[in-house]
Amino acid sequence: MRATLVTLLCAVLAPTITLGAEASTGRDPLSHHTLRIGRSVDGRPIMAVETGDSDSPRKVLVVGCIHGNECSGVAVADRLADNTPPREIDLWIIPSLNPDGAAADTRQNAHGVDLNRNFPWEWRAMVGFYDSGPRPLSEPESRIAVRLIERVRPSVSIWFHQHADVVDDSSGEIAVERTFAAVAKMRLEALAREPGSAVTWQTHCLPHSTAFVVELAAGPLKPDAVARLGAAVLAAGASAPERRLVARC
Repeated sequence: MRATLVTLLCAVLAPTITLGAEASTGRDPLSHHTLRIGRSVDGRPIMAVETGDSDSPRKVLVVGCIHGNECSGVAVADRLADNTPPREIDLWIIPSLNPDGAAADTRQNAHGVDLNRNFPWEWRAMVGFYDSGPRPLSEPESRIAVRLIERVRPSVSIWFHQHADVVDDSSGEIAVERTFAAVAKMRLEALAREPGSAVTWQTHCLPHSTAFVVELAAGPLKPDAVARLGAAVLAAGASAPERRLVARC
């Protein structure tokens, strides 16, 4: 009876996984499922979507919004989540890491902390507009991102921001960033390195990964731009070396 109950609970609680036609053709099956990876300060759910070939060593992470007043990237994240699962890429999507900030139209989370200054690598105490929080990973949203990244170990991570209209040559394989910029029809430029940012922490934690910021232009994206940026994400992921990463965090 106990074993039967455990089996039933696992069946109920497991994420829904949809297998594509590849399952009957001998190819790796494609999956698509949505899961809640945590809650914000105010209790809003933070969701992630995994889509594509979950066995692929090419792990790609997309974060549509980390600053609540810079959320045009959510449209790209949603398009990727709604499209046919990509072959040979395990794509992870967080449409919004800062739902409280998005609801309030503020850069910071509900504690007034800039999440992109709250990551551990080279963190330093900052106040005001770029408030970095009382300590590294003080915020639930930052901890949620770290847990997922340490679990998935993405070889490519793309964090959407605004409003500079540039792809930041941030870290890792510049060829991957060039591929994204070319498909997205955006210029590639090295921006200033900021303390406690997500991409600098990722580069430290996963030294053979490529994590970079895409600064979209101000305002909402037009449909053709959403399609182009989605294609750029997949092209960048496909151009990454096919290897499983070893974390040092």
